[in-house]
Amino acid sequence: MRIVRVGERDWEPVREIRLRALREDPGAFGVRPERENRFGPKHWQMRLRSSPTWLAISDVGDPVGVVTMISEPASPVDDRHLLGLWVAPEARRSGVGWTLVDTVCKAAVDEGARTLSLWVEDENAPAIDLFVRAGFVRTNERQRSPRDETRVEERYVRTIQ
Repeated sequence: MRIVRVGERDWEPVREIRLRALREDPGAFGVRPERENRFGPKHWQMRLRSSPTWLAISDVGDPVGVVTMISEPASPVDDRHLLGLWVAPEARRSGVGWTLVDTVCKAAVDEGARTLSLWVEDENAPAIDLFVRAGFVRTNERQRSPRDETRVEERYVRTIQ
C-alpha cells in the first residue's frame, strides 16, 4: 500500500472512492450518494484544488482509503481539520487508517499547525476508537450534525506540535 497526495487531474479515483464510501457506509458522512453522484468533473476538481487530499492505493492499484485536510472556518489559525476519512472494508485493520491520519498530521505540521481536529458522530464507534488510539481527545464540544439534525457529533483534538 502507498499513500499519494492527489490533485485536480486525479478527480476520477477520488470520486470513485468517495461514492463507494457513501454507498457502503451511508450513515458515516451524513450525505447521500445520489447527491454527490450528480457532481461533475469541475466540482471534483475544485474540491481537490481547495483541500489537500490523499488516497491509500493498494498493491494492485485500487484506491482503498481517502482523507482530506482543511482549515475549518472559525477555528484557530494554527488548527487543521481532518475530514472524510474512510477505509474500504477489505483494507480495514491493516494500518491504512493509521497511515492516513499520520499523513494528515505531518501535512498539518508542515503548514505550521499546532493542533489537528475533527468531528465524529457519537454512533461511529470504530472511528472514535481509531481517533482516540491515535491521540485525539474529546473536547465535549458537541453539535447537531450539519447534514442530519437527528445526529450528534463531538469535536476531538490532537496536539501535534
